[in-house]
Amino acid sequence: MAKVTFKKILLTIGIIASLNSCYTSKIYIVRHAERLDDSADTPLSEGGHQRAKALSDSLYNKGIDYIFVSKYQRNRHTAQPLTEHLGKQYEIYEPKPVSVIVERLAKIKGKNALVVGHSDTILEIAQGLGTKPSIPKIVHEDYDNLLVVTVNKRVFGKKVTLEEKTYGQKSRK
Repeated sequence: MAKVTFKKILLTIGIIASLNSCYTSKIYIVRHAERLDDSADTPLSEGGHQRAKALSDSLYNKGIDYIFVSKYQRNRHTAQPLTEHLGKQYEIYEPKPVSVIVERLAKIKGKNALVVGHSDTILEIAQGLGTKPSIPKIVHEDYDNLLVVTVNKRVFGKKVTLEEKTYGQKSRK
């Protein structure tokens, strides 16, 4: 009798441990908002500031735990309204190699994050997280994409999905 009870206890502990390893994370990936000019570290244009506000309006209630921006001011300024609204700080990452931010995102199990990247990195980030974007390339005039990667980790595996959305005013393409 004691043997059966001990087995049940071990089974219960195993089930609880397995359930504790389950999580869902959402990673929101955007390109920085419209830039003022083509200089290396340009600020946002007026339209870019409006898009940054639209991003904040779109994500303020999504339970964002982390905000990652590349070192450029246009990326920081894109995240600024959301960081202020949520009272959170952003974490700066190097845009290349993309594998570094992908590895960082893989460690935020059960949390949600925003990544403000660049036209040549946001699709790579989504791919690195295990998705296959249908968008072949982000063109220079394209600022309204919002890629939502959902990672569902369960006892018997992980499922990664991608939603391709837009936010703010439609980009001129």
